[in-house]
Amino acid sequence: MVRKTKENAELTRQHLIQAAREVFLTRGVSRTTMEHIAIQAGVTRGAIYWHFSNKIALFQAMREQVFLPLIDRMDDTLLVERSEDPLACIENFLCGTIQVLMDSIETRQIYEIMMIKCEYVDEFATVLQQILSNCSGIEEKLKLVYERARAREQLHASHDPSQLATDTHLFFIGLLHMWVKDTDGNRFRYQAIELVKSHMRLRRR
Repeated sequence: MVRKTKENAELTRQHLIQAAREVFLTRGVSRTTMEHIAIQAGVTRGAIYWHFSNKIALFQAMREQVFLPLIDRMDDTLLVERSEDPLACIENFLCGTIQVLMDSIETRQIYEIMMIKCEYVDEFATVLQQILSNCSGIEEKLKLVYERARAREQLHASHDPSQLATDTHLFFIGLLHMWVKDTDGNRFRYQAIELVKSHMRLRRR
């Protein structure tokens, strides 16, 4: 009986997270209330507060359902020291991120919420600070890989690894923003992989 109760509670919790994701997508995070989510989930407000103390707790639970490459962290395989082609490591990671978005509707929806459906004000300001902190770590990892590429004489002589890391990071964030907004897939989605490959070719000596 206890196990059944726990299973039911977890099912309800997951149902609430799914309902929140659906409402966030249609209304935006700031215009969504706990009551909106409760209505979407078909439960009372009391039921939703039993699982989540507030909207940001529900938002964080939604985020934790999937790994968000680039937003949460960068795949550590990018730092494999033995790679003969450091620039290919970066290219594979960026293309892999796009592939994850193409393959997983849940990841794609949460990316959309994080990037264009959330205003990072009030209690959500801490979420933005965490993202910015992660971004600093991502640039540092990119810099290390570009430094390995320079040591292997893969880069043009005038290229600085630190500047290349910042440039790649900003390029890819911008591409992801446009990818998410291109819901019809007529402009950026179908050519995103080739844009990444072109970006990396410009770095090769």
